[in-house]
Amino acid sequence: MAEAERIIGTPDTPDAARAGQERPGGDAAPGGRSGAEGAQVPAGKSGAEGTAAAGATAADGDGAAAAERPRGRRRIAVLFAVAAFAYALDLISKMIVVARLEHHASIQIVGDWLKLEAIRNAGAAFGFGEAFTVIFTVIAAAVIVVIARLARKLYSLPWAIALGLLLGGALGNLTDRIFRAPGVFEGAVVDFIAPKHFAVFNLADSAIVCGGILIVLLSFRGLDPDGTVHKD
Repeated sequence: MAEAERIIGTPDTPDAARAGQERPGGDAAPGGRSGAEGAQVPAGKSGAEGTAAAGATAADGDGAAAAERPRGRRRIAVLFAVAAFAYALDLISKMIVVARLEHHASIQIVGDWLKLEAIRNAGAAFGFGEAFTVIFTVIAAAVIVVIARLARKLYSLPWAIALGLLLGGALGNLTDRIFRAPGVFEGAVVDFIAPKHFAVFNLADSAIVCGGILIVLLSFRGLDPDGTVHKD
């Protein structure tokens, strides 16, 4: 019986297969769909890979931007830390000089070559331009505003130090201009460092000069405040 069923059913198998291939809605349709799906898989993979690549690029860009922001914040923190240190040192030294040295004899540090002598200076750094006190006050205020605006694009550590010295020195002398006699914006700056054959100055003047020299050196090297290096 089994042998008869095998003999009878054998010829039907190719016919059934051919019928399935010839029928539009037969088994060939799922096979066709499977083939289409198989053909679409590489395209799907390609799209996924493209999306992944785009996501990776965007992630890299976001990561770089996120890395730049903390680095910029650190440089700004260095700028204001240097400025605060220079300003505090200048302010404390002037308070001591006014309390202990003004109206007293000068103190010799290195013979006649360097001494401490308290004087009031109505001019610019090192005693120049005493007739333009208000102008120098406005210039100092403008320098502070420019440095504060430049800080937003600061990514260079040497520039942060240089600008911090300028800012601290400008704030130190501007404080004297505003709060000391003879009046607001006309106050005389306290100077006390007196080298031989040189003008008397203070620590704020020193900070300004050191910051300016550092800026000149950085400019010669082609280093910009944003951290880029250019060659002329």
